Amino acid sequence: MHVSLIGLPGSGKSTVGRQLARRLKLQFLDSDHVIEERLGCAIRDYFEREGEVSFRDVEESVIDELTGLATGGVLSTGGGAVLRPVNRQRLHERGHVVYLRSSPEELFRRLRHDVSRPLLQVADPLGRLRELYTQRDPLYRETAHFVIETGRPSVSTLVNMIAMQLELAGIVPVS
Repeated sequence: MHVSLIGLPGSGKSTVGRQLARRLKLQFLDSDHVIEERLGCAIRDYFEREGEVSFRDVEESVIDELTGLATGGVLSTGGGAVLRPVNRQRLHERGHVVYLRSSPEELFRRLRHDVSRPLLQVADPLGRLRELYTQRDPLYRETAHFVIETGRPSVSTLVNMIAMQLELAGIVPVS
């Protein structure tokens, strides 16, 4: 079984993904970590040096590989993974996709001191988050089987909400 988490930077994909994988007794996969291992450097450095198009090529290859694993798992994707139609198709067709939806304002509250996210290193990060949301929200919705509003619930509450959706859909046995 594959469960993929999508959403804007800071929506909780990696944090929730780790806990969800533990709950479902599946391996946890983080596409950004796999990309960094493959590149041998931080995404931010590669992004600055080689540009977004080159980064998205590597990301596409990694998503293809991770969504095709026979072992399954819980996959946390990068925030921009849905920008390419082929990624949206692979994610949607090869597993169950959960969109962790957060408002730009909520994300800004969480990320305002985080310097590790290349797309937010701008003069107006809240404005940038609003742009990303406007651009990507329709793509996340197109890709997702489930939309979970993150708001302010705890990680364990979000994991419970996702597990319940998967149980109600008959994807995982009721625990």
